[in-house]
Amino acid sequence: MSERNIAACFSEYDKLEQVVLCEPQYMTIVDTINETQKHYKKEGIHIDLAMKQHRHFISALKDQGVEVVLLPSLEKYPEQVFTRDIGFTLGEKVYVAEMATDIRQGEENVLKQWLEQKQMPFYNLTGDRIEGGDILIDGNTIYAGVSNRTFEEAIDHLRNLLPNYEIISVPFTDTYLHLDCVFNILSPEEALIFPGEIHGEKVKMLESRYDLIRVSEEEQFTLGTNVLSIGNKKVFSLPVNKNVNKELRARGYEVIEVDITEIIKSGGAFRCCTMPVRRSKGL
Repeated sequence: MSERNIAACFSEYDKLEQVVLCEPQYMTIVDTINETQKHYKKEGIHIDLAMKQHRHFISALKDQGVEVVLLPSLEKYPEQVFTRDIGFTLGEKVYVAEMATDIRQGEENVLKQWLEQKQMPFYNLTGDRIEGGDILIDGNTIYAGVSNRTFEEAIDHLRNLLPNYEIISVPFTDTYLHLDCVFNILSPEEALIFPGEIHGEKVKMLESRYDLIRVSEEEQFTLGTNVLSIGNKKVFSLPVNKNVNKELRARGYEVIEVDITEIIKSGGAFRCCTMPVRRSKGL
């Protein structure tokens, strides 16, 4: 197995080396499964614009030295652009999720085919309702959102598989699909949060661990929390989220602004659209 076929992810902010994406070629709002989709149901997704914005995002990732893997997009999977949910890399293994809704079941098989082709180590979480948008890693700690998509039983299974990690369950309201839409780790010291969605005691716990940058309701609608860190304090963020970007820059982050506002109509932004396979530990 070559070095390029090694999975390694120990944080949300180490230098990103390899990431899995999928073009929004067949992206459409079929069933309204989140508040953002409800808002845009009548307007729908303009595929040509979504594809153009996605290509721009890929180009920007490559400009930063990130290797982009594109999974084949299939017409039967209209949510396939959100690759974060179908799997997640913890430590040196990829965990393939079991999708919670009918409309997304089967997407994980496309990922498994690529992992098998590359002889990449992975664990198939069959029978567990768990999605990657609910899983965040920071060193020896893993935060797991308890949601309509990720069940406590699945998190218990992860604890058994990863006994050397502290795995903290984080329940939140059902307004947003995944934890990474209301909480996102930027560094060992800083994180973004949309207040009011995470249960009170857990917020206190997070406040004790991180300097929490609070996202306004206006910028939460445009998924201000759902940025992508690529290492060396570089963060992908939407141009419309001006206050989030201002707060990040004030803390020394380089904000790479890319417009993917057509894609966020379906309820996910940069983190949702990317599944990191390899990050350089310690950078």
